[in-house]
Amino acid sequence: MSAPDVEEGAPMPLGATFDAIGVNFALFSANATAVDLCLFESTGRRELRRIRMPRRTDQVWHVYVRGLRPGQLYGYRVHGPYEPTQGHRFNPNKLLIDPYARQLFGRIRWHDALFGYRPGAQRGDLSLDRRDSAPMIPKCVVVDPAHTWGEDVRPNRPWHETLIYEAHVKGFTNLHAGLPPVLRGTYTALADPQVIDHLVGLGVTAIELMPIHSFVDDRFLHEKGLRNYWGYSTLNFFTPEARYFGPDGVYGLRAAIRALHEAGIEVILDVVYNHTAEGSHLGPTLSFRGIDNASYYKLPADNKRFSWDSTGTGNTLDLNHPRVMQMVLDSLRYWVEAFHVDGFRFDLAPSLARDPVDVDERAGFLRAVAQDPVLSRVKLIAEPWDLGDGGYRVGGFPAGWSEWNDRYRDSVRAFWRGDPGQLSGLAQAITGSREIFGQRGRSPSASIHYVCSHDGFTLQDLVSYNERHNEANGEQNQDGHPHNLSWNCGVEGPSDDADVIALRQKQKRNLLATLMLSIGVPMLLMGDEYARTQGGNNNAYAQDNETSWMDWDVAHSGDPHLLAFLRALTALRQSYDVFARRDFLNGDVIPGRGLKDIYWLAPEGREMTAQDWGEDLRRALGLQLGNQSEHKTGFLLLLNADPEDVTFTLPPRFLGASWVQVLDTRRATGLVEGAPLTLEAGGTILLASRSLSLFQLASRTESKHA
Repeated sequence: MSAPDVEEGAPMPLGATFDAIGVNFALFSANATAVDLCLFESTGRRELRRIRMPRRTDQVWHVYVRGLRPGQLYGYRVHGPYEPTQGHRFNPNKLLIDPYARQLFGRIRWHDALFGYRPGAQRGDLSLDRRDSAPMIPKCVVVDPAHTWGEDVRPNRPWHETLIYEAHVKGFTNLHAGLPPVLRGTYTALADPQVIDHLVGLGVTAIELMPIHSFVDDRFLHEKGLRNYWGYSTLNFFTPEARYFGPDGVYGLRAAIRALHEAGIEVILDVVYNHTAEGSHLGPTLSFRGIDNASYYKLPADNKRFSWDSTGTGNTLDLNHPRVMQMVLDSLRYWVEAFHVDGFRFDLAPSLARDPVDVDERAGFLRAVAQDPVLSRVKLIAEPWDLGDGGYRVGGFPAGWSEWNDRYRDSVRAFWRGDPGQLSGLAQAITGSREIFGQRGRSPSASIHYVCSHDGFTLQDLVSYNERHNEANGEQNQDGHPHNLSWNCGVEGPSDDADVIALRQKQKRNLLATLMLSIGVPMLLMGDEYARTQGGNNNAYAQDNETSWMDWDVAHSGDPHLLAFLRALTALRQSYDVFARRDFLNGDVIPGRGLKDIYWLAPEGREMTAQDWGEDLRRALGLQLGNQSEHKTGFLLLLNADPEDVTFTLPPRFLGASWVQVLDTRRATGLVEGAPLTLEAGGTILLASRSLSLFQLASRTESKHA
């Protein structure tokens, strides 16, 4: 400590902390032998000063520097053994990003100097590279943590009332002609009244943003002239991605969250804590690898030169290490407390619960979140699979979590495609997947229902392509899912055949109606309401262009009534609690009425039998959902995925009532106008091929939807 402005400082909190007099810097590294704090001038090009951190306390290196102010740029150089076979990859020639940095300045410029080993040594991977990486690496920024949220009030929507809209910050607004060009594709655009009105009109209660943690355009994409559009390559877990900054910078993100809250819309972040942008053992040294590779990453016990990988990206963060888990928990709390986000969707969530390599339902991370006074109160959503052994865990997360339900997606897609043997799976899906979630004391809200997500076909492409068309990704069309359960309705790709177009439009309505009338938490994919197409690309992770962006001009969609249809659906769903049940239906008889809360109807006019369920070629099904005793009304849902019309007969004295049609997917908007069709107990209806019809008990026809 030769300089008078340098003091030992404190080991906590981690990161760079401004206190109006100076800045305390604290960095965890269990295996380092020394750490240098590097201070840079305002352009980030020139290193002004290098300070050897004077003290290590409980494996945390720390220093306090008087006179520093917010805006100061910095990074670290960490000394220690370069012994790859022991898992150590220290290289002080590489400038490193603080894992707790709150803002980054600049972007990665790909160069061999970013790699810790000498070029050409990949096979042995043992030769130290001594070139300075500072000119190519973003710099950390000291920030002033003060921010006033004013009267911001979290919506705190209960799960059973939630409707999620999965969106990409840039792709959502980048083509919105009503926004100033400088705001399109930015955080600030999310606060625009036109954007919020659209979400409110759709009935959206939560927007799930694809990754906004700082991320990297991977080198292999950069060399192809592509970009990491999706953002699943995290560089830092505390910093917002700067490419989405508008004129207001990070304050635009906070303003957007507050504006969404004022509209009753929660903000959920898609977060990637399972791996980082540093990739495999052949990847660059940007942050964690150079700070303490053996602590931050899972390494094979028999050869620590390599990275252990359950994510398909080359590395897996080791949340079994207490400091790594602390970093993840601190990051989550930071986004809740500093940005007022309302929940998280965890990418490849089983990787966070591997203890050490097997998924453990009582893993430390899951237990820590459950007891955390901040995190246990926000929405937690798991993508319940990863790429490691035993990594498919749908239904395996504890109470308090919801999960993306790919079985729902596949059952609904397969049914409407007309695949045989789908009735049982469809019935399970529509009623909340009790067989998957109910055995652990969870509710239907544990199941996040979706037909389409960012990962796969859009709704338009689902009914327009039999095969993926990912050639633009530069991977010879070998990337993305080969099994999509899609159907092109007779023509691969765009068509001007009126019959094909009409069938595709009806199939989209069938899929959306099934989604919105199912018990559970529905999720919509951005742009499906405008029939957004990606030209058959089902893995558009690198397509930061019109392929992935949402076109807001309904005239371009080729399906101008789809938006109105979806709005009618969500309004119907939100008007009746039978579609937003908190508990599973069980077929019990309602006391004093002799009615079941659910009744499965065979087209022949009787309750479905075990034999019916087992007939592979049955493609039509009816169900009475809800009743007057518990739900104030009841609904009759008839579905026919058969290419032929099917006659449905109601049993005699079926609830002793008449049924009035309120929704018909043969109609462009779905709404039944004029004199509605009435179906009497004991009567019949010819249900058109590949169509869905919803009826409501006539005794409640005063409803605006009847």
